[in-house]
Amino acid sequence: MGMRPQTIGRVLGIGFRLAGRMAGQRIMGDPRAAAAGPGVRPPITIDAVRASAGTAGRATGNVARGVGGFLKPFRRVGNIVFLEVVSVFFFLFVIVFGNWAWRLRDQAVHGPEHAKFLVYVGMMALFLYLSVSSYWRAKRK
Repeated sequence: MGMRPQTIGRVLGIGFRLAGRMAGQRIMGDPRAAAAGPGVRPPITIDAVRASAGTAGRATGNVARGVGGFLKPFRRVGNIVFLEVVSVFFFLFVIVFGNWAWRLRDQAVHGPEHAKFLVYVGMMALFLYLSVSSYWRAKRK
């Protein structure tokens, strides 16, 4: 079992941020980094890791809200198109079952294929209902 992608990404992100912060402190000449002596790194505290994780969580939440706001109109249109496509897909089954029922129409009452005829008509009615209701839901949105 490996680490989940979210965990790996979080660990790498925190590691990169801490490395960048430490490099910035070295470049700027942070007294804590200088006090440790040349070539000696100051210890990374759990508070620094928690602060970086909190900042990363807030940034991720902000990005998610921004992308969600941008995609909101597309989500509505996409949902309407999806319902209309599903309606057409269901209507294809109406045509298929209707064709099969039409072939057996002469045996509708007393023929040997009476049971098949009833199944085809029932399936045609079911898919007609699904098709019409899906299209109706798309038009109400």
